[in-house]
Amino acid sequence: LLYSLATGELFNMGVVGDYAFDDDGRWLAYTMETPDRVGNGVQLRDMRTSVVRSLESDRLLYRHLAWVDSSRAISIVRGEFDSESNDTTFSIRVFRDLGPDGAAETLTFDPAVTDGFPAGWDIAADRAPQYAEDMSAVYFGIREDEERDIVNNGVRAGAPGMGGRIEQELGRRGSQGEEADTALPSLILWHHKDPRLQSQQIVQEEQDRNFSYFSAYNFDDRRFMQLADDIVRSVNVLPGDRYAYGTSDSKYQHAASYSGRNYMDVYRYDLRTGERSLLMEKRPSGPLSPSPDGRNMLFWGVDGHYWVLDLASGDSVNITRDVPVSFVDSADDHYNIIPPSLPSRGWTKDGTAVLLYDDWDVWKVPVRPGERAVNLTGDGSEKQVRYQRMYDFSGDDAPGGRGGFRGFGGSRDGIDLSEPLWFGTYGEWTKMEGLARVDPGEPGAQTLFFEPARFSVEKARDADTFIYTRETFTEFPDYWVANDNFRGGYRITDANPQIADLAWSSGAQLIEYTTDKGVKLQGALYLPANYEPGRKYPLLVTIYERRSQNFNNFVSPSETRTPDPSQYTSRGIAVLDPDIVYEVNDPGMSAVWAVIPAVKAAIATGIVDESKVGLWGHSWGGYQTAFLVTQTDIFTAAIAGAPLTDMVSMYSSVYWNSGRANQAIFESSQGRFRGNFIDNYDAYIRNSPAFHADKVTTPLVILHNEKDGAVDFNQGITYFNTLRQLGKEVILLQYVGENHGLREERNQKDYASRMREWFDHYLLGTPAPDWMENGVPRLQIEEHLRNRIAAPKPITISDEVELRSVAN
Repeated sequence: LLYSLATGELFNMGVVGDYAFDDDGRWLAYTMETPDRVGNGVQLRDMRTSVVRSLESDRLLYRHLAWVDSSRAISIVRGEFDSESNDTTFSIRVFRDLGPDGAAETLTFDPAVTDGFPAGWDIAADRAPQYAEDMSAVYFGIREDEERDIVNNGVRAGAPGMGGRIEQELGRRGSQGEEADTALPSLILWHHKDPRLQSQQIVQEEQDRNFSYFSAYNFDDRRFMQLADDIVRSVNVLPGDRYAYGTSDSKYQHAASYSGRNYMDVYRYDLRTGERSLLMEKRPSGPLSPSPDGRNMLFWGVDGHYWVLDLASGDSVNITRDVPVSFVDSADDHYNIIPPSLPSRGWTKDGTAVLLYDDWDVWKVPVRPGERAVNLTGDGSEKQVRYQRMYDFSGDDAPGGRGGFRGFGGSRDGIDLSEPLWFGTYGEWTKMEGLARVDPGEPGAQTLFFEPARFSVEKARDADTFIYTRETFTEFPDYWVANDNFRGGYRITDANPQIADLAWSSGAQLIEYTTDKGVKLQGALYLPANYEPGRKYPLLVTIYERRSQNFNNFVSPSETRTPDPSQYTSRGIAVLDPDIVYEVNDPGMSAVWAVIPAVKAAIATGIVDESKVGLWGHSWGGYQTAFLVTQTDIFTAAIAGAPLTDMVSMYSSVYWNSGRANQAIFESSQGRFRGNFIDNYDAYIRNSPAFHADKVTTPLVILHNEKDGAVDFNQGITYFNTLRQLGKEVILLQYVGENHGLREERNQKDYASRMREWFDHYLLGTPAPDWMENGVPRLQIEEHLRNRIAAPKPITISDEVELRSVAN
């Protein structure tokens, strides 16, 4: 249906498949798609005159209709069905150089009449074609026809997405994904030479099945080139269409599966000839950022420096060696032998420099030898303010043409230094945020505003008017409008007026503390509703890794989120989000060294009742919770969601959601261990909650589900059984069929309510419900659950809190 906003006229277009307006809205291109394919075709409607022109009409399938070449051409994938072979063959057609009357030149790529196209293969119709900037060539994917599939090491030739877990694979027929043949065994064969575990191949089976080999066709000389193959499966065309680069990790997959250190070989393609040559061997996997002209690439080296690769010569040059700052991400404490980089902000438009971020300031770093780097923002390190967010207000990159956050690596066209640069700023120790501008040719950044709130900013395309959201822990992110100097900004929405009716938090404070290893950290302390200075309140501590950056995050009340801080602050409980940093080989002890000082700092404010401190964490936070209660009695009660508890058995198990081995997580990610548990036995044992369960004195709830595909259910159940045998106060909540988190609303609500009841009892002194005191026999669980749903009890609070709430 085509609806006129001006007149209200509604016009039935018929059975339309794909449709798209050109950039200025004059032309509407669309395909007709009928069940018997009679009347199918591609049509073009002039929106000014309502005249419709047929570009093509045939009994074909039409897919991937798109405007290309700045709306001067229309691209379509055409499918012709052969009833005898029950197969569909595809071709690509372009209607180029559209005239004022809709007439166009036609270009076609048809594999059936193209020399060099592999026999028994076809265009991958599920992959949209792309085009060279001058429309001289089209890029697309190809794969073997369905009937000619070849299975090689669990990967179908022409076949990588998401599949099922191993138990879902049992009874299926090999890797073909067909329904089970009952005459065939339900075997999955794991082999030590598999580059990817069978579990990973099962999860990625659909992705493997749908893989297509990147190829190109030149319209002028009618030349076909297959660029990707079984060695180099990833190919990317560079700006200017002179070169492409390909990457291959095939030689390194096996070792990376357990070390977590990913490498790749990088190849250059000459798009005039299709010739491929090796440029770099065994370089760390990571982004390769091409220059706007496609002649150079920026990459991160194993030496902790940025390098630029000349694609024509193959030579590389270190461009940050003489810059007086480091671009290594020193805050990244995940163990890995390769120094982690701070992401690039992108190339300049003229390709002579790149903008790099040193975790405080943004530097213009020339790629030519002999030129000096310039600090564009100037004062970030001195003021401890991070110019960490770069906005693109050009209107070219963001959806809707309105501009917005520029992703790391910048835009394909490069950053225009003749225009102002806009940066979102963040105070590391104040948590204040703002907006700053760097004007062309001017030193340093001009601060437009810097306030104790969180902001997200957009700019009008054709005016110096800004719209932004502002939020704090107690202030909903409504929209505001301001002019170019951000004076006189005013709010234009009031999306949640009902907030005024709630017992809302009285605000947030930052606390500072020093870990037992001498590292200065912060925590965000959210005050209870109707806070009275001088009173001491219960405290709920929520942990993961660094969390103080959430200081100005607004969190809407929810009966399904766990934990929902507003539910606790509204009932007279303070909430603390502390930061944790890590020492290699001691992930559990690192939590001890950071969280206990954080709690003591919160108590030192005079706000917290040290006899009523709860602890909650999930996943990695669940692990740290399960470990902390083995090392301290500072907590009155705790809840650990999906915790790792035995680092030895967890190390060589499988992360079922991805199918990968957990080994890489331990050696190069969150685990932060050096080597495996055989080489580093004491560290693995020292940081495993299960081996210190006898020291637990804190009442503990464990949430763990049997379908958990991240942390195996056995981690939770064995910890529960160990604590139970030792006579510890422990409860296990298992929601049948759930994965690592809770997806079903009924389960989310139940868990949230039990969490409230648990902490209400231990922190507010309410009577313990019977499920906490005595459990529920299996034969009575259905009645127990029905009673909770049918007659939910109101949230109870202690008499003191209740009286104070009524008085207020």
